[in-house]
Amino acid sequence: MLSINVENNFDQIKHYCGLVGIYSDKLRNIPQDLFYTLFTLQHRGQEGAGIAYEKNGNITVYKDLGSVPAVLSKYLSLERLTHVGIGHVKYSTKGGNKIENVQPLYATCNKGHIAIAQNGTITNAAEIKKSLVEIGAIIQSTTDTELVLHLLSRTKKDTFVDTLKDVLRRIEGALTFVMMHDNELIASRDPHGFMPLWIGKKDGITVVASETCALDILQITDYREVMPGEIIRVTEKGVESTYIEQRKLSFCIFELVYFARPDSYVFGRSVYQMRKKMGMALAEADEADNIKGDLVMSVPDSGNYAAIGYALRSGLPFEYGLSRNHYVGRSFIMPSQAERELVVRMKLNPIREVVAGKVIIMVDDSLVRGTTSKIIVKMLREAGAKEIHLRLSSPEVKCPCYFGIDITSRKELISNRLDNKGIAEYIGADSVKFLPVEKLKECVDAGDNFCCGCFDGKYSVKIEGEN
Repeated sequence: MLSINVENNFDQIKHYCGLVGIYSDKLRNIPQDLFYTLFTLQHRGQEGAGIAYEKNGNITVYKDLGSVPAVLSKYLSLERLTHVGIGHVKYSTKGGNKIENVQPLYATCNKGHIAIAQNGTITNAAEIKKSLVEIGAIIQSTTDTELVLHLLSRTKKDTFVDTLKDVLRRIEGALTFVMMHDNELIASRDPHGFMPLWIGKKDGITVVASETCALDILQITDYREVMPGEIIRVTEKGVESTYIEQRKLSFCIFELVYFARPDSYVFGRSVYQMRKKMGMALAEADEADNIKGDLVMSVPDSGNYAAIGYALRSGLPFEYGLSRNHYVGRSFIMPSQAERELVVRMKLNPIREVVAGKVIIMVDDSLVRGTTSKIIVKMLREAGAKEIHLRLSSPEVKCPCYFGIDITSRKELISNRLDNKGIAEYIGADSVKFLPVEKLKECVDAGDNFCCGCFDGKYSVKIEGEN
């Protein structure tokens, strides 16, 4: 799940959660496999990590606040042979960054032993929670994942898969998950396809993961995308699929703009290639407006691949105008402008020999509040940059996302207060330009299958007060 936090990472959109599920025909050190696969998905969540695996007929869970190495490395050297396990990395949304919200969640109920890890947000969670509390349910966390466990325990169907189908039909919004039910692995992608999910097989193991980079680390090359509405059940008998009714396809376009790793495939597309196309589209727009520059540079690392695309299309040289310190963490709480500027300067530093006296085309993926961009522009001016033209490989972020991004108010988004000229004046750039929604859809192909609600306010699910 994904959040914008005013105090921590004050000007960034955070990633969704990352999911992994593994089933092995033979006994295998599943916790070790979960560590490595979750580490490849660390970019999708750094506030909490956890694993669950089957042991002697029960489910064992290890989880805590923090990164994958901080939480799980102490278990890496211990041999734990089993057949099935799941893992999760998280960013908190409205549930908050609390230990009780770290996943997987585990319960023993009338349906057996269940552990679940979820990616996405249930839009009718408040309605479901109200109905559960009215019939006596005790809710222990503020994550809507717990609601799935309560619904499973209270739904009466002949089989567990039919129970799961019934629960999923009741849920609105985005709910992609991996689950352990006794010694089985179950995975499902929401019927809109908001979140990516992949499944691969090799040498008797089956792996389900949010992105293909998590399959690559285990050298799995035989994989496919889990279909929207598909429920996968992996047992000693093999892999079985069943489906609930597919709804209007609504892939999260921000996966391709920013969230996913560039070496991954999501929604059947190469993230790297899509970002290059976005950068090329930005350059094409500048050609029409006769905008010239001396070089193209990115705001690392989020703008790297769009910047490469811009350089290829424009014929301008691509240069690294900012050096990034990769050892700066995400735990700063900096209330003042001076302290926030210090955080940015700890992370990024201009390379004077590259930027001094130059007209710069600076490419980034998105603009939320403009706070970080303002500091970066100031730093580049201090380093001698002649002109700075900021280009964003996404449209203006103007609207809440009800499927993962926790934007509580439109007021916090700079594009709701200022036009492009006003934004340029605010951050100190010579110009600012965004990639229009229609151009972005052209870049990703079949753009009508993507959710662009955070840009245009058009949602595929009815949202009270929005549509």
